Amino acid sequence: MRKRRSLVWPASIAGAVLLLLGVVVPISAQAHVERPSYWPLPGPDCSVSPCAGGRVPTARSLASAVEPSANSTTRVVCHPDSLRRVKAAIARAEAHGYSIRPHDHRRFSAAQGRKLLAVNKQLWSMCTYRNIQPAVTASGNNDRVVVMPGLYTEPESRAMPTNDPACAQYKINDNDGGDIIGAVSYEYQIHCPNDQNLIAVMGRGLGPGQDPHPPLVDRHGIPNLGPCVRCNLQLEGSGVSADDVVVDAGNAASGNGPPIDSAKDVGIRADRADGFVLRNVTVRHAAEHDIYVMETNGYLLDRFKAYWAGQYGVLTFVEDRGLIQNCDAAGSGDSGLYPGAGAKTSAGRDPVFYPKFRYSQEIRRCDSHHNLAGYSGTDGSATHVDHNNFYDNALGFTTDVFTAAGHPGFPQQGDLVEYNNFYDNNFNPYLPGSPIQAAQPEPVGTGMWIAGGNDNVVRYNHFYDNWRRGVMLFAVPDATICGPGPLSSSVPVPGCNPLKFTTSYRNKFYGNTMGVAPDGTVARNGVDFWWDDFPTNTGNCWYGNHAAPGKRVTTSPPLLPNCVLLPSIGIGSTNELELLACFGATLNGGFNATLCPWFKTPAKPAANAAATPEPDLSGVPDLLDSVCAVYRDAQTKLCAGRN
Repeated sequence: MRKRRSLVWPASIAGAVLLLLGVVVPISAQAHVERPSYWPLPGPDCSVSPCAGGRVPTARSLASAVEPSANSTTRVVCHPDSLRRVKAAIARAEAHGYSIRPHDHRRFSAAQGRKLLAVNKQLWSMCTYRNIQPAVTASGNNDRVVVMPGLYTEPESRAMPTNDPACAQYKINDNDGGDIIGAVSYEYQIHCPNDQNLIAVMGRGLGPGQDPHPPLVDRHGIPNLGPCVRCNLQLEGSGVSADDVVVDAGNAASGNGPPIDSAKDVGIRADRADGFVLRNVTVRHAAEHDIYVMETNGYLLDRFKAYWAGQYGVLTFVEDRGLIQNCDAAGSGDSGLYPGAGAKTSAGRDPVFYPKFRYSQEIRRCDSHHNLAGYSGTDGSATHVDHNNFYDNALGFTTDVFTAAGHPGFPQQGDLVEYNNFYDNNFNPYLPGSPIQAAQPEPVGTGMWIAGGNDNVVRYNHFYDNWRRGVMLFAVPDATICGPGPLSSSVPVPGCNPLKFTTSYRNKFYGNTMGVAPDGTVARNGVDFWWDDFPTNTGNCWYGNHAAPGKRVTTSPPLLPNCVLLPSIGIGSTNELELLACFGATLNGGFNATLCPWFKTPAKPAANAAATPEPDLSGVPDLLDSVCAVYRDAQTKLCAGRN
């Protein structure tokens, strides 16, 4: 057992932290107010054949697009020089290979080149569209849209007005369910698909009735769900890699650099599009989100690149049965990848809807870099994040509960974060002249933070060369989230009680390698693990983490609970003073680097002193499970939340 000093939690600091945490909530407001949103029911929709949703869809091969099909039509989009571009891309790939992402460069053989060219010649003979949106609009269930190499700026949909007064009749009350009319409803997207979106994939027709107001407390199941009209749609590029088909929502003169004159808020939107597949394209320069998938049961985003979005390279919201893989996301003002408010199918799930523990979304084999954050997910629960690289961001990874209090799913729960590399997250977007404009207050030089999350497992990752910290964990009091009130949401948030402290419990950090790259190079973090030690928090455990040979895992406070005999119990820490200062520094929407150290680039850490490695406590979970099995009927903090 560890010995710890007792620290009195000053009432004045507690009150101030509550206040300032609450004040920071409005900072994250999006340019468009989103509609109240609901998780799709997890089962498949078999009104179409094959059934839509109920699983992650399997991508159909490009070669199959030219084969006759009884229940699928392929529509081909091309430019006059597309075939020439195909030949040039194949020649480059045969000579030099091609990159799926910076950490995945592949060879390309002559045989592969001949096969791909033959398919593209057939596609060329089938081409009848010059722009992507008309081909999508003409498509139905199970159809394919294949886009041949070229730069697609979509002049017709680009020319459609934004915030068109003719569409205003379809706006509804905001996402928090208050009395502000301004959210863009699904009906709005149906009638005015290119108001916000350069390319819109609207997967279902309109359902009966009106949108509930206020929003339903139970967010399981989409009210007014209409029939499938574009379910199981596959949209893909036909080039060697994602670099060959580019969808640009801004000025194409920007290239793959910072955006110039973003014309639309969203590059590609898939809404209620169960079974949606997007692959082998680059999307860039949207004012808000390059790729946006919403209220969809079953989606696959594969072999894509998302560059220079004003907010998110990829935003998935209230989703289930999703997979994002083989991607490169860079240059976003908020985060490269954002799986927000995913279906709560793991810890904290409702067994009526989700009888078995599972993860609702997975992100794997992606590089996310040179964003404010590599990954972000407000109330993003049950997400499996594995085998990715998060680097050269200000903050590599954040999951939180406070930046958008109206999101469904409070509190955030049950992510599994494993086998990733979090390194060199020292990019500072708060400096004058930064190529991106930071949208959130986040600590430059940090690999990961969990800001108010429960039941997350962080294991077998490498955290190195993050000059401030490897991992941060801190609580967010319910009073700053729940509402109604001036410091939080405008209406009550389901599952939230302003008189309680229900976030940052039962998080486990084990088996991680701190300050060492996968190749063995030593690159120290400023501090490996940082915890606010919030009073009443229990069940947070750090054990079996490793430093370089002869080095030690560094922590703040100096001793963190390993949960050998008893779970941790927060007793308060001076670390709360930093949170107080930094949330105070964001008053009025600014980022005051004088008050808050987060917005300054920290100094590169010096090599730490040699120390005895921490003991191996990998058997601790089995020990605790055995103890809890004996005292299962005891309502004690020891066994709270353990299965």
